[in-house]
Formats: sequence, structure tokens, C-alpha cells
Amino acid sequence: MTKQYKSEALAAAHEAALGLAEAGLMSKRTMRAFDEMCLTPVEEMAPEDIRALRLRENASQAVFARHLNVTTGLVSQWERGEKRPRGASLKLLTLVAKNGLGAVA
Repeated sequence: MTKQYKSEALAAAHEAALGLAEAGLMSKRTMRAFDEMCLTPVEEMAPEDIRALRLRENASQAVFARHLNVTTGLVSQWERGEKRPRGASLKLLTLVAKNGLGAVA
């Protein structure tokens, strides 16, 4: 999955910092700070927010699940609050919330 940046300027700054880190000229701690500043932040999503997001995108649970590469049952469990999205799924949900379902299609 490609990295999603808050802006083109931050993308350029992050790529430059990554080059410095790979060359050993920047510490891991500083690189983590650049990650936090430049990359799209990921926040927990409540079940009702996931359902509202899916409805906003006019997608069935099956279509939404297909775009996120998860099962329909898992999307249903997220929306009922039985499970919480984590890791890559949460990142994809965040990108969909920010940029629409087409961003992960």
C-alpha cells in the first residue's frame, strides 16, 4: 500500500527525511516524528461511524468489504461493535473517510 500524505509538500519533506534516515544521517526517533507529522493519522472508529461512512459511500456491506479486502461478516461485526478494525483495515477506513471509497479501489 502506498503512503498517503496530508499534502504534497509534506510528501516531499517526508521522502527527503526518509532518504536521510536510510543514509544513517537521521535517527529513528526523528524519522518517527516525520511520520507522525506527514502521514495521514489513523484514529479509532466507532461502529456508528463505520456504518455512516459506508452509507455515505452508497455501498452495501459486501461491496464495502471487497474494497477493504475483508469479509462481509467482519464489516457487519464492526458496525455492530462486536469487533474493532485494527492495523491495515483501520488505515484503509481512515483513507476512505478522508478521500472516499475510490481512494482504495
